[in-house]
Amino acid sequence: MSLSRRDFVEHALTLAGAALASGHRVSRAADSTATTTVPPSERVRVAVIGVNGQGSAHVGEWLQTPEAEVVAICDVDPAAYTRLCEKRFKDSTRQPEYIQDVRRLLERKDIDAVSIATPNHWHAVMAVWAMQAGKDVYVEKPCSHNVEEGRVMTDWARKLGRMCQMGVQSRSMTGMREAIDFVKSGRLGPVTVAHAVCFRPRGSIGLVDTPAPIPPGLDFDLWAGPAPAVVPKRKRLHYDWHWTHLTGNGDLGNQNPHELDKARWAIGKQELPRKVVSLGGRLGYVDNGDVANSQVTIFQWDDALIISDVRGLPIKTPVTFGLAAGGPFKGACNIWYGTEGFAVGPNYTSGVAFDYDGKELGKWSGGSYQQHFGNFVKAIKSRNHKDLHLDIEDGHLSSALAHLGNVSWELGESVAAGTRPSLAASDKHVAASLDTFATYLAENAIDYSTTPLKLGRELTIDPQTEKSTDAEANRLFTREYRKGFELPRA
Repeated sequence: MSLSRRDFVEHALTLAGAALASGHRVSRAADSTATTTVPPSERVRVAVIGVNGQGSAHVGEWLQTPEAEVVAICDVDPAAYTRLCEKRFKDSTRQPEYIQDVRRLLERKDIDAVSIATPNHWHAVMAVWAMQAGKDVYVEKPCSHNVEEGRVMTDWARKLGRMCQMGVQSRSMTGMREAIDFVKSGRLGPVTVAHAVCFRPRGSIGLVDTPAPIPPGLDFDLWAGPAPAVVPKRKRLHYDWHWTHLTGNGDLGNQNPHELDKARWAIGKQELPRKVVSLGGRLGYVDNGDVANSQVTIFQWDDALIISDVRGLPIKTPVTFGLAAGGPFKGACNIWYGTEGFAVGPNYTSGVAFDYDGKELGKWSGGSYQQHFGNFVKAIKSRNHKDLHLDIEDGHLSSALAHLGNVSWELGESVAAGTRPSLAASDKHVAASLDTFATYLAENAIDYSTTPLKLGRELTIDPQTEKSTDAEANRLFTREYRKGFELPRA
């Protein structure tokens, strides 16, 4: 039953071809190429929770997974289910069952696994409830909404023997895995600095003084779940939850967990950093968001650094960070710096390495999202969490980096333009990031009187306890949970 992690997609295509050659029926649902030659008794029965955005992509991937079957959809908004069926099941004779309340879904004994793509504030509570109900869990990044949640999720997964995988799909991409293997091979010399880049311009969500309109039929009490059941003031309820701290984590916790995970993976750190500081703000526009849109965060271990660089306004001058090759950098990407050269992961599926004169040392590419879902199925069948490419403990450590940066920033104070953190100030890669960040802010003509720049509080972390020496920070490592939606502790 087990498939090698690099051959899952090829195996699926082989199955489909064999089915056609032998006359076995192959069914297609919308954009699916999944074969039904796998006996129903051997398929993982999956429910997808939250399909208004990324969850629709989950359904598409599950439909292409021969050893899985989508049997139910759960979403607080019935319109999301209707749109999903039109997109994914238009040509299908059988649609998955719709269930609005996740608590009713988890009562189902015929569901083996859930695939969670809800707003971030629901991830941990929903995942723990699912594991308690005997389900394995695939959960989108960040797996948690705060530092403590990821450790609680890990504790439950181990206690109950559940498989729990975070959805950072690059962990399973063939090209990315080969690139990381090269970074770790020693060919670049010791690699002790990684750069997690997120240059994704995002416009303002607008400024209103009225509650967001609630779509007809949406159960807002369920949408709020663990968060306060107060309708937020903004133009729309869906998606813009990313940009308020009660439900989202900004782009540091939205896009950059992909890059933070690859950064930590490459430098081999299996614990939280000892020092963290963040500089930035919600700069360039005034709206109903309350998290940073532009933010440089420095994470320091005893012998390694990760620099997170999030820029949500337009990039006007191409950014190379002084490197002779690999740039200019844009979108979401990673840079891994060694003493003899560096490597760049420009997307989720590829990597390229250079020496510092710009000579190419190696290049890798290939992979698909489906490989990550296939890897999850492999672990479900083996019942060994070590088969997961991104087990929940790794997911926790990478997600917690984003949360630590946001806590530092939230506890910070407004500073003058040009102010810089002192942490790792002598490192040339930190200096290059802050230099180009200052240029970026100047070119966007930030009015700091209306959108202030904040220098976060430098936090000291004990990696063993995953607590700070700062009591105020520790209070932000968790949160209040609304009655009926509390996070169970293992």
